[in-house]
Amino acid sequence: METQELILNYLKDKSNSSSKEIFEGLNSAVSYATVKRSLSKLLSEKHITQQGNAKNSRYTLSPTFNLFYPINLDEYYSKEIDEREILRGYNFSLIPETLQSVSLFTSQELILLSSLQSKFSENIAQLSAFEYHKDMERLAIDLSWKSSQIEGNTYSLLETERLLKDKQTAEGKTKDEAIMLLNHKDAIDFVVANPDYFLSLSIAKVEELHSILIKELGVDRNIRTRRVGITGTNYRPLENEFQIREALQQTCDLINNRENIFEKALFALVLLSYLQAFTDGNKRVARITANALLVANKYCPISFRTVDSIDYKKAMLLFYEQNNISAFKQIFVNQFKFAVENYF
Repeated sequence: METQELILNYLKDKSNSSSKEIFEGLNSAVSYATVKRSLSKLLSEKHITQQGNAKNSRYTLSPTFNLFYPINLDEYYSKEIDEREILRGYNFSLIPETLQSVSLFTSQELILLSSLQSKFSENIAQLSAFEYHKDMERLAIDLSWKSSQIEGNTYSLLETERLLKDKQTAEGKTKDEAIMLLNHKDAIDFVVANPDYFLSLSIAKVEELHSILIKELGVDRNIRTRRVGITGTNYRPLENEFQIREALQQTCDLINNRENIFEKALFALVLLSYLQAFTDGNKRVARITANALLVANKYCPISFRTVDSIDYKKAMLLFYEQNNISAFKQIFVNQFKFAVENYF
């Protein structure tokens, strides 16, 4: 076990400890100098907080510790659903308190994302309107396919392309699968045609995207009024319509008050999924809304084409159960990088 993990485990049981107390508590497993270096690293990564200065410093787990602490997904999911210790209900303090002032990305991550965005801006500056539209169409097809695949749609990427370009359905597939894909394309087209519309987010705008995505699928429109369950987890979202609406408004306010576009998009991806504000289609709404925020601010949209559907679901369930964003944040960074390097 690495020193940082040893320290974190110690502080879980003995909060507000000095570096000397931590060192002694580790039973000389590592040197005092190593403990000091590890504490500095944990502070920079916002896993712990420091009170006092110099010899009077005492250390405590950060309020945002659960958000960013790296969790081994294979180890985590080696336990069955009922064996995992999870946050079973909606965390009422997450949006109005924990997430209000937290920075989702490290300085190194922001440097990478910003450099990728600069590359995207340089690339599209050299494209004609026709070329830009052609690449956006390609990304829209990929996004429609992958977003639907994550929800269990069995169309292949090639079959999706034929459907969206030529309206040719695939043999052996259900009508709802085709409708889901066509709705995705309609939602993306709406976003691209009305980019400024999503410079700010509102409940009405989220509901509008949801209505496009569930059209003709037999899904109730607007905020749900009944309980929903989520396959693969014991986490239970809010049940009260008025609490759901309040939480959704808090999410919109949080996103609107952020300046960093990457944070806006990532908040939309995880929180709209976490809230489960609709009877169905929540993750689809989250992916399209995140892209709407990126497009509105002239940032590169994300297709999620190379993400493994199971990895996506595991990362999302981890946020449901632990309010931990580490795995999903890595997906976001990797997929933004892929998009910049493979489109436009």
